[in-house]
Amino acid sequence: MAEIQSPIPGVFYRRPGPDKPPFINEGDAVEAGQVIGIVEIMKQFTEIQAEVGGTVESFGVEDGAMVNPGDVLVTVVEGPVE
Repeated sequence: MAEIQSPIPGVFYRRPGPDKPPFINEGDAVEAGQVIGIVEIMKQFTEIQAEVGGTVESFGVEDGAMVNPGDVLVTVVEGPVE
């Protein structure tokens, strides 16, 4: 398993905008480099990308939660997706 961590402090968002669908959900397949969320700090948005490919197992924080550097955002089970 791989843990995708926040590189910066801020607010974690699972979707690109309030009226948009989430980037990913639990059980979804992800590819390395795919955007899985964003962290906003002082109106600057940083895309968070999956570092590995696999299946999303769980989220470590809720949508709209404050995060610190190193907080686990998403856990991915590495490997090919069937």
